[in-house]
Amino acid sequence: MNILGIESSCDDTAAAVLTPEGVQSNIISSQLVHEAYGGIVPELASRAHHKTISRTVQQALDQADRSLSQMDAIAVTQGPGLMGSLLVGLSFAKGLALANGIPLVGVNHIDAHMYANFVSQPPVYPFVCLTVSGGHTRLVHAEAPFSYKVLGRTRDDAAGEAFDKIGKILGLSYPAGPEIDRLAQGGDPSFHDFPKAMLGEGLEFSFSGLKTSVLYYVQEKGKAFVEANMENICASVSEAITSVLAVKLRRAVKETGVEVMLLAGGVSANSMLRNKVEKVSRDLGVELRVPPIEYCTDNAAMIAITGKLKAMRGEYDGPDLKPFARLESR
Repeated sequence: MNILGIESSCDDTAAAVLTPEGVQSNIISSQLVHEAYGGIVPELASRAHHKTISRTVQQALDQADRSLSQMDAIAVTQGPGLMGSLLVGLSFAKGLALANGIPLVGVNHIDAHMYANFVSQPPVYPFVCLTVSGGHTRLVHAEAPFSYKVLGRTRDDAAGEAFDKIGKILGLSYPAGPEIDRLAQGGDPSFHDFPKAMLGEGLEFSFSGLKTSVLYYVQEKGKAFVEANMENICASVSEAITSVLAVKLRRAVKETGVEVMLLAGGVSANSMLRNKVEKVSRDLGVELRVPPIEYCTDNAAMIAITGKLKAMRGEYDGPDLKPFARLESR
């Protein structure tokens, strides 16, 4: 099957073409306007999607050397995400599908992060997957395609959200996650013992307390101290977040008895988290799958592969397909 994937859930406009030979294009148009505001401005995001979506999709088709008429399905992000941004991508995809007689497939963005592991490798079941992104942190146990049980999720801030908010407290530019990771590689993770919430219990997550702890620490120590010890502080913050993630993943794998575990989402690109998860894999003797870096952050290749998996099951959608902003509101 030839699949055109379209992603517009947040601040990146993305399009990809997936064929039986693999990903032929994976175009991402990033919106740089939000850096000045220290976070995503929803109205600006949706406007930027309007400006870029047509040429981004065309660029993906051109790079893949495919025409729209060769597509067997159009996969598009249905949610969760920013409602204005989702509407732009969904409306554009519906228009293309209707005008060209191409089947439409709505894709859950968080599921797509998980199935990004199958872009370049064949699917394998059962598995436990830890998805860590800017807006979501969750553990699932999957027995078959699109059949999974949520084992645990965050009760407040997601891991990626915690990285970005703490980065803002530290005076780093948005998005702060990659910068904290870079700085942490030169620091001492044991420099300061920040709280690791719910470390010894269950499979749920909580990171808001860590954010507050960092705020108080910065206020107490002062700007000069923080700037002089930025690498060590970033390493300590990364240690607090990634330790909890790795411990919960280990616990989930042991409780379910699976032989395969997946890591997914933008935060899966974090080097400290990858090191910890690799150790879990070695310790427990289970296979670890992590998507290539280009498929970790928001992209359309993950939308295309998820759309393909749904299309192979005959799961198509009509013109009444509606976006949803939150997983709970679906």
